[in-house]
Amino acid sequence: MGDERPDVLLTGLLFYDLVLTGLGKPPTPGEEIWTAGMGAGPGGIANLAVAAARYGLNTTLATVFGDDYYGAYCRDVLADQEHVDLSLSRTAAGWHTPVTVALAHGHDRALVTHGQEPPYSQDALMGDPPAARTALVHIEAEPRAWIAKAAANGTHIYADVGWDPTQQWSSDLLDQLALCHAFLPNDTEAMAYTRTGTAAAALGKLSELVPVAVVTRGREGAVAVDQTTGEYADVPALDVDVLDATGAGDVFGASFVAASLGGWPLEERLRFAVLAAGLSVRHHGGALAAPGWYGIHEWWQTVEDPELRRAYGFLADRLPTDPGPPLPHAPVTPPVPTRQY
Repeated sequence: MGDERPDVLLTGLLFYDLVLTGLGKPPTPGEEIWTAGMGAGPGGIANLAVAAARYGLNTTLATVFGDDYYGAYCRDVLADQEHVDLSLSRTAAGWHTPVTVALAHGHDRALVTHGQEPPYSQDALMGDPPAARTALVHIEAEPRAWIAKAAANGTHIYADVGWDPTQQWSSDLLDQLALCHAFLPNDTEAMAYTRTGTAAAALGKLSELVPVAVVTRGREGAVAVDQTTGEYADVPALDVDVLDATGAGDVFGASFVAASLGGWPLEERLRFAVLAAGLSVRHHGGALAAPGWYGIHEWWQTVEDPELRRAYGFLADRLPTDPGPPLPHAPVTPPVPTRQY
């Protein structure tokens, strides 16, 4: 019999995202700006769940849905369209699904969110977490008990971290890396928490704390060290036109996990994750912009640049024979062409 454990275990806050694109410039107080495009779909932890599920990974998500239109819509998309296992999730009576309006401009976006803390904590949702091959987690100042339980079950913890609004960047948070197999911060976060001045220096510090350390650098690509194999990799980002950068980091993380579960060499894992993140920013929204196997296959079929053909030649052996049907993307106005990859 095969391994019947979930491939990816997730928990976190879910949002209904409304993304406005095509802003000529950022808005200022008292000003009205008409945008060229708009997309909508599930966001937050759904970004990771959809990105993982689109690689055919058995993905289990523990989250809270509000008993409103936004919650019902997000649940339907995740369960029925994306085939994410929601058996650990709950619908909370009288609680509204958080809603985020994202203003996408250039290579970044501004977010405005309405919502309240959910009535169930991550630890309450997870309880004794199922044994899974991997878990993608967001570590915070206050450790979550379920993460230690999952690690004790043999689950490989892949962690990221967010912006510290206090800007204290307490190094105590890095103590949690003792439970982790991999850590994937961006360069700003990595340098702040390690008190270093470059992404390379931050990577060196982090590689002493966790078996696999990855530092993403936005338009500069990513760099990584795998102490379990002795590998080092430094790969550039793709030169792409950015429509909406929402969720690109989540697509990177889920793609790195998918490649890691496949046992790929570090450079291939890193290139694959950078590619997937680059493809995702060409669509509206976070979750439904994830390329999955179909999007990667579509891109590879169109690549003519000799350098890219060499750098990504490994895809010829890694891509599944059947990449699946075309992917649904976020409903948008105005409509976009079907093939965008």
